[in-house]
This record gives sequence, C-alpha cells and structure tokens, in this order.
Amino acid sequence: MPRQGNVHVLPADKGWRIEVEGTSRIHATHKTQAAAWQAAKRIARQNRSEALLHGRNGLVRERNSYGRDPRRTKG
Repeated sequence: MPRQGNVHVLPADKGWRIEVEGTSRIHATHKTQAAAWQAAKRIARQNRSEALLHGRNGLVRERNSYGRDPRRTKG
C-alpha cells in the first residue's frame, strides 16, 4: 500500500472534515472539532505522517508528527 500524505482537519458546512493528502476524497466528517482531531491523529499514526488541525479561519492551529519528523532539532 502506498504511503498516504498528511492528514488535515478542516471546517465543513456541517461540522469538521478529515482530508488526507494524496487522495481526492474526504475521509470522514465529524460534528465536533475534537472528534475529528482524535480521528485524524489515529489516521496519521497509521500512515506515519503528520496531523494538522485547522481553525475556522483556515490557519493551522496545531500539528502532531508521527513517523518522520520534518524538523531537524532534537527534543
């Protein structure tokens, strides 16, 4: 199975949606941001990628890296 990209939690018309980079479909939709964030982190762990939580304004509020960390600093 090819490795999938980063996992994004984005605002939707009725709740929050999860999108995975490299796929053309919405992975899931949740009523709350917290529920979508938990699901996105689980998917990112499985994919060994990064989970990114976007706010209603579209800006990234939080990010968690699972697997290859793009930062080069230790700690």
